[in-house]
Amino acid sequence: MFRPGSIQSHLSFRDKILSLDLVLFFSVLILGIISFFAMYSTDAGKFDYHTKSHIIRFIVFFTLFIIISFLKINYWYNSSTYFYLLILILLVLVKFFGLSSSGSQRWLNLYFINLQPSELMKIALILFLSKYYHRISSSDVNRLKYLLSPLVALIFPIILVITQPDLGTAFLIAAGGVIVIWLAGVKMKFFAYLSVVFLSLAPVAISFLKPYQKSRILTFLDPSRDPLGAGYQITQSKIAIGSGGFFGKGFLNGSQSYLDYLPEKHTDFIFTLFSEEFGFFGSILILALYVIITWRIVQIGNLTRDAFAKLYCFSFATAFFIYVVVNMCMVLGLIPIVGAPLPILSYGGSSMLAIMIGLGIVMSCKIHKDEPIG
Repeated sequence: MFRPGSIQSHLSFRDKILSLDLVLFFSVLILGIISFFAMYSTDAGKFDYHTKSHIIRFIVFFTLFIIISFLKINYWYNSSTYFYLLILILLVLVKFFGLSSSGSQRWLNLYFINLQPSELMKIALILFLSKYYHRISSSDVNRLKYLLSPLVALIFPIILVITQPDLGTAFLIAAGGVIVIWLAGVKMKFFAYLSVVFLSLAPVAISFLKPYQKSRILTFLDPSRDPLGAGYQITQSKIAIGSGGFFGKGFLNGSQSYLDYLPEKHTDFIFTLFSEEFGFFGSILILALYVIITWRIVQIGNLTRDAFAKLYCFSFATAFFIYVVVNMCMVLGLIPIVGAPLPILSYGGSSMLAIMIGLGIVMSCKIHKDEPIG
């Protein structure tokens, strides 16, 4: 799976500790601590199931984040194809052995965790494509024969995730893949051609949407059409965010949350709960943390000497910020509800696991920034 010497490094343990990006490290840690209080609030001020589970997951995955940071980036380069294929196989297994919930079949029971492979595919695809473009010269990037493999690698997981059905995650996977292809230097004309194909197939795709998915789109266009049904969640989300004002109602004092007007407040709508309790300025604090994390990932990409590490960092930074923007736009009613968790803050083991792996690889790029890859 990897070549000899891909894990061992000439750096001592002390060197690795001193090479950690402390701004990124503490930004992630602070966001995690804030998520503890947010989850505690979703459990109505009780140290209940969601709070306990979320804290345990964060501690375990934050530890994993540190461990991954110490691995040589060469390890991820050599194993990226295997990682992608493993997650692709898991997506296929979901079709036959997956757990179903709320009309979707997205999870595999691994006994110690109900894993959602589609979340890990967000990272696996970025890694795979970063390695692919690292191995071909810049002059070949726009040749047709070198465009086929990335498209196949992109389309297969998207189709598997759409059929679960999970349009939100499929969109985020697609966004991550397209970002890598764009940053690798593929000309805009190819994206234009694909856009035309996509738009021409849109009516066909709409015909395959589930009734609740069509309802979400119609509700986005007119939330008042079904205020007690499909439009209920987004209407209550807007009310909660607006009622928070500039300074919020205070910790554990969110009426929309405590009166159970927000059914998904611990997952996709965690930002709504936080905004109601801490208001505009609290929301700006959260957004600032995400901006800092994104900025540090980009800075680490600038520091690394290898094209693979640079492409991975720039692509992951862009994808990470898109995850944040999509969630916040969703709860504000600016886009349809697509089922996109807010990184680290939202409840969900697979989502947090994927983000921590992604951040760990970024930190590995920082620690081993001067080491050649390949």
